[in-house]
Amino acid sequence: MFINATGFYVPVGRVHNDYFLKVNGLTSEWIEQRTGIITRSIAEPDENISTMGLNAIQNALPKLPYDIKEVDLIISASYSPYDTVATAAHVAQREYKIDNAKVFSISSACSSFVNALEIVEGYFAIGKASKALILSADNNSRYQNESDPQAGHLWGDAAAAFFISKEKIKETDAEVIDIYTEGLGHIGKSTDAVMLRPHDGGIMMPEGRDVFVQACTYMPKNVLYLLEKNSYTLDDLSYFIGHQANMRILANIAKQLDLPQEKFLHNIEELGNTGSVSSALVYAQNEHTFRKGDLIAITVFGGGYSAGSCLIKS
Repeated sequence: MFINATGFYVPVGRVHNDYFLKVNGLTSEWIEQRTGIITRSIAEPDENISTMGLNAIQNALPKLPYDIKEVDLIISASYSPYDTVATAAHVAQREYKIDNAKVFSISSACSSFVNALEIVEGYFAIGKASKALILSADNNSRYQNESDPQAGHLWGDAAAAFFISKEKIKETDAEVIDIYTEGLGHIGKSTDAVMLRPHDGGIMMPEGRDVFVQACTYMPKNVLYLLEKNSYTLDDLSYFIGHQANMRILANIAKQLDLPQEKFLHNIEELGNTGSVSSALVYAQNEHTFRKGDLIAITVFGGGYSAGSCLIKS
């Protein structure tokens, strides 16, 4: 399958590390050293994953080589919904009058975008869709507990839109070569490590150390699996895009794989952990720099636990 166009939206608001000294007692230096984050993107009170998703679509439309009404599958991928009934996918269908699309929302924590890619792959394979739109977005600031010294300072807000077709539409379409996802609720601290309970503390990460260890294990492992499966090596990899949870995780993976830092694309220092959209956002922000034939790996790890990777050839 092929990526026809991508778009993204990042709220203009930024919150600097200095803000958290009085909120949870953490210094800017400590936060940056432990996470790599300096500022994080914050949505306005009247913004949510639906409005951000529409903005991401608008950003993608000038590059879309067909009428958006030809889309026959829309998936919202998020764990921070504004509305659990009229989802961001339904809002997009109504806004753009995409009358003949299948529409639903999925959530698998920070793996949600890659899971959505795999669902699209399945719908294409069984002939039930041919053009899809994935809206990946998270509005973490709506649910974060700023006073939590373990995780209250991590979160950012953003959205990305990916238009994907079963067949190649234009010469510059990037090909999604392979996708792999897995549920990992049976390992480590899993279901107790990260949680979002809107009426009980918001987003919490009481087992951050376990998250770190598991992410450092499964994110590189799944990339290596896909490379070998598709007869590639690490030397063939042009860019590595990991879930933007923590710069120390990315540094650990770079050391494990002996990959140069310039192959790692990231935005966490400015935008914070934008959740399930983070890897899709990095891809969309850098798409214009990819050259024909570049091989890009996206790999994610989410609470619950879950993980997934994909290979894309530009």
